[in-house]
Amino acid sequence: MLYILVPIIFLILISLRQVNQYERGVKYTMGRFSGLVNPGWRIVWPVFQSMTKVDIRTRAMDVPKQETITKDNVSCKMNAVIYFKIDDAAKAVNEVENVIWAVSQLAQTTMRRIAGEVTLDELLSNREKIAAQILQIVDTTTEQWGVTVETVELKDIELPETMVRTMAKTAEAEREKRATIINSEGEVVAAQNLAQAAAMMAQTPGALHLRTLNSINDISSDQSNTVVFAVPMEVLRAIDGIKTYIDQQSK
Repeated sequence: MLYILVPIIFLILISLRQVNQYERGVKYTMGRFSGLVNPGWRIVWPVFQSMTKVDIRTRAMDVPKQETITKDNVSCKMNAVIYFKIDDAAKAVNEVENVIWAVSQLAQTTMRRIAGEVTLDELLSNREKIAAQILQIVDTTTEQWGVTVETVELKDIELPETMVRTMAKTAEAEREKRATIINSEGEVVAAQNLAQAAAMMAQTPGALHLRTLNSINDISSDQSNTVVFAVPMEVLRAIDGIKTYIDQQSK
């Protein structure tokens, strides 16, 4: 009896396979797909059966930098990171030879194609939109492989040195343009305020005298300055009136 139990126990032990919680097993019986294997200890009979484990966790795959030419004929390099997971382990094994390599190659070719359909300005300013287009195309194709693409993020867009210098000059010119416009608008407002102040002083008797006195008071704090004031026309008219009055009295 012992001679029978020992070989049976040994056969069972070498037939045990452990499938972890984050894995699924793809089981084959005599070369034909016979079903998925859930987590736990499972028996796979040698010679007659085999099993391939598939990791179903979300993967983060770095897509290498791709040399692309945009719609406006600007060459650049761009790379991305793609997050995906295997939802159907059977398709991932049976429908494609190497699902990870296939997803990587598909993401690279899609990036180059999408970059060629947009201009450089659109590529730089609409990264989220470009990433969404890449995700849609890749996810549609990989669905038949049992793969779901969750997120695509563009990491870096590298431009030629000459293009970087040109963009820097353009940005500087734009800043100078805005500064000139702001300064001119400030001068217009200042001129309008001065015109209003001059008109108000001209219409208000004695306003110019008060302004002159205020200016004298402000300058008097520093005795090292020598200031020359022009006498207002009102003062000259007053002096002329006094002279005329004195001449009339003397006659």
